[in-house]
Amino acid sequence: MSESTLSLSQLEQKQDFVRRHVGPQEAEITQMLESIGAESLEQLIEQTVPAGIRLPEPLKLGESQTETEALANLKAIAQKNQIFRANIGMGYSDTITPNVILRNVMENPGWYTAYTPYQPEIAQGRLEALLNFQQMTIDLTGLPLASASLLDEGTAAAEAMALAKRVSKNKKSNLFFMADDVHPQTIDVVKTRAEMFGFEIKVGKADEVADLDVFGALLQYPGTTGEVRDLTSLIEAVQSKKGIVAVAADIMSLVMLKSPGEMGADVVLGNAQRFGVPMGYGGPHAAFFATRDKFKRSLPGRIIGVSKDTRGRPALRMALQTREQHIRREKANSNICTAQVLLANMASFYAVYHGPDGLKTIANRIHRMTSILAAGLKDKGVELLHNSFFDTLTVKVADKDATIKAAQANQVNLRADLDGMVGVSLDETTTRADLNTLFNIFLGDDHGLDIDALDAKVAGESVVADELLRTSEILTHEVFNKYHSETEMLRYIKSLEDKDLALNHSMISLGSCTMKLNATAEMIPVTWPEFGKLHPFCPVEQAQGYHEMINELADMLVEITGYDNLSMQPNSGAQGEYAGLIAIQRYHESRGEGHRNICLIPSSAHGTNPASAQMANLKVVVVDCDKDGNVDLADLKAKAEEMAENLSCAMVTYPSTHGVYEQGIKEICDIVHEHGGQVYMDGANLNAQVGLTTPGFIGGDVSHLNLHKTFCIPHGGGGPGMGPIGVKSHLAPFLPNHPVVTVPGTGENNGAVSAAPWGSASILPISYMYIKMMGGEGLKRASEAAILNANYVANRLSGHYPVLYRGQNNRVAHECIIDLRQLKDASGVAEIDVAKRLNDYGFHSPTMSFPVAGTLMIEPTESESKFELDRFCEAMIHIREEIGKVERGDWDSEDNPLHNAPHTLADIVDDNWERSYSRELAAYPVETVKRNKFWPTVNRIDDVYGDRNLMCSCPSIDTYRD
Repeated sequence: MSESTLSLSQLEQKQDFVRRHVGPQEAEITQMLESIGAESLEQLIEQTVPAGIRLPEPLKLGESQTETEALANLKAIAQKNQIFRANIGMGYSDTITPNVILRNVMENPGWYTAYTPYQPEIAQGRLEALLNFQQMTIDLTGLPLASASLLDEGTAAAEAMALAKRVSKNKKSNLFFMADDVHPQTIDVVKTRAEMFGFEIKVGKADEVADLDVFGALLQYPGTTGEVRDLTSLIEAVQSKKGIVAVAADIMSLVMLKSPGEMGADVVLGNAQRFGVPMGYGGPHAAFFATRDKFKRSLPGRIIGVSKDTRGRPALRMALQTREQHIRREKANSNICTAQVLLANMASFYAVYHGPDGLKTIANRIHRMTSILAAGLKDKGVELLHNSFFDTLTVKVADKDATIKAAQANQVNLRADLDGMVGVSLDETTTRADLNTLFNIFLGDDHGLDIDALDAKVAGESVVADELLRTSEILTHEVFNKYHSETEMLRYIKSLEDKDLALNHSMISLGSCTMKLNATAEMIPVTWPEFGKLHPFCPVEQAQGYHEMINELADMLVEITGYDNLSMQPNSGAQGEYAGLIAIQRYHESRGEGHRNICLIPSSAHGTNPASAQMANLKVVVVDCDKDGNVDLADLKAKAEEMAENLSCAMVTYPSTHGVYEQGIKEICDIVHEHGGQVYMDGANLNAQVGLTTPGFIGGDVSHLNLHKTFCIPHGGGGPGMGPIGVKSHLAPFLPNHPVVTVPGTGENNGAVSAAPWGSASILPISYMYIKMMGGEGLKRASEAAILNANYVANRLSGHYPVLYRGQNNRVAHECIIDLRQLKDASGVAEIDVAKRLNDYGFHSPTMSFPVAGTLMIEPTESESKFELDRFCEAMIHIREEIGKVERGDWDSEDNPLHNAPHTLADIVDDNWERSYSRELAAYPVETVKRNKFWPTVNRIDDVYGDRNLMCSCPSIDTYRD
């Protein structure tokens, strides 16, 4: 049929977003179905998904919208937000994202579609940017060891408390102190964490800590109301009693002020948001965290370290991973599996672009503006709470409500939660006109103040004591002093991007991590100012567009999950697990059953499951899996019966972590419920449920939803993410609330789990757009295509590698596990060799050795076309042939392309090529690689050397020259 004979409706359907999101087209689907022996997608689903859990009717989500329609509709909603001047402070400031960073990092799929750098040879670019972030943190905090980012300031403070308990030598104390001038949202997040850990908390005047016996303390610098004071004596007092002191600090102030590390702090943490990352109504933002070198094995989150590759060249990697949840499970330092890599990279590029002199200019200008405002107010008899400050004033006013009202009439938001006072914080976007507006608000239009005269007056004065001004140098490394023109900055960013393999280059088949398409139309709204420039604590009536979008997204997710209520606050999947377990525990307590503390977890579970259970003060009991990878129902039943009196919950993943739809999932839920427990259904594999079944329909009570997996928020090189939780109605009263902005629909006194009321709100438009453009039928088609793609890959590879687990009718779910253990025994070739050799073929490795050691877990996602699946399968089949040559002795166990992979350009041009295989085979093992060659920039990295010689700061340039 020609285009001219199509109806208008058919022509419109040809522009259907669903066709562009789902990789295989109709003709390809027919071919793939034929190859796996299914007559239709419907038959494949009948063969794969148990009949007892399939939805009886379609999702009620309406028809799919075109990209143009969805963007226009969301723009109309966004325009209901009111962008007022944000002078609220409290850890969030307006900022200017340099356009070269906005366009080439934040809006660039080369940066936002990359995965966590677990394969460092093809991630050297983002690893370098993260190393720069660590160096920036080290310089500004005055401490020698920094991590590669945490989720937000509140959760970073909670992690600092946990670290303090681990390392403090005051083992008798169970008391953690927080100064009352710590940001209120931080206090609340830490209180929630402390309640779960069973720690005692005291909040009081900072000076009180000197007289207390504590294992740790948290101070704020500058304080939440703006005061800059010397913390040295307080830090010494706590440390004299073997306590640990953490200081939450404003990153921009540290450019000008003496660092907390120089005052003796053990931990310094904070939010890097004002280094070029939009406020975004709360996130995502990268927290920074620094501590002493002796605490390195207790540090939460990731550390980027400098190691060396097989050619002896410096190479970057994630160091000391044995601390992390994916290895240590409930004994891990934290349940964190999501950092904020994209935002940490933006902050580090901001520091690179401005350099030390540029940052000092920005910081000094902010402080100068604040000094002018303070001088003018004091000249007119207005009293300030503090006379030493960086960028924040707390102003005593006769009528607070009238002042707030006058500010809002001038489209200005002031801090409004202080008794009889208002707060005003300035930032790098503040102008002289803004100062005049503030004078008008506080003093009236006829104030008669002259800004130039005030500027001259403050020029000779200092409101900060000389001993609190920074004298130490910052950002002396060459990287912060080299790329200050846009040309050089552009080329530096591009040079790092070119070192990384991301989704814009090839398929990333990571099982359980769901690297699906992050469509451009979904990403566009993220950088709209209507979403980016709102402060998370602005009056709710100014964020009507946000709340319309959030509420509609929540309603759609409730329909998709079969739950009754949803909380958007958790800003990662791990945080969602934590929030869900808290809800379960508070539910039990409300029924007089607070003693329930047993969490049953299958042996195949994600490491975050037991780590989250430990954070919720639950005792983990492992349930066996049978030979087919399913939860052993007999073992589950026996343990549930044995521990019925104390059973809190079970954590299960569906489809299972082994990549099959377990037949007994409803029975699992029934067993747990029968013995008084709740069912936590991990949302990691929800993308194989959408439109086919729901956690609520199956029998779950609560699930976190990985919006960065199923609902298309990109992984951003290892973060951001969002992990909202869906719950049945009986758990809704126990969802997190917030101390500054009340979250409706939950208990009034519930504590927060994240710093912002709605988590990382600015990335929610991505998932909103995805669901709107897919519609109910499109979402179902995505699940069907994901199952088809996985079965197609399993079928093509099964003649070459054993597929470890299969469900009914010999089908897999949305992912499959291939077993390399027998091949390793026969040839010596291990899963890591296959993973690195795939780099030579232009692919990121599937998930290695999870959930079973010696295997690869492959998840092709619905976004990949048959062509790309065939290209991947061709690579895997060719690699199997290479393994065969090692098995047969054609290649030596070490002199072979698998053992030496990945191969770099330095290898290929080396005059001393003395290997038993050709350069062409090393670099271009199959014809398709020649069309689009990706070159790893380093050879295989020595992990052991890197852990034994930990270096988490930027090495000298001479290191690279050598």
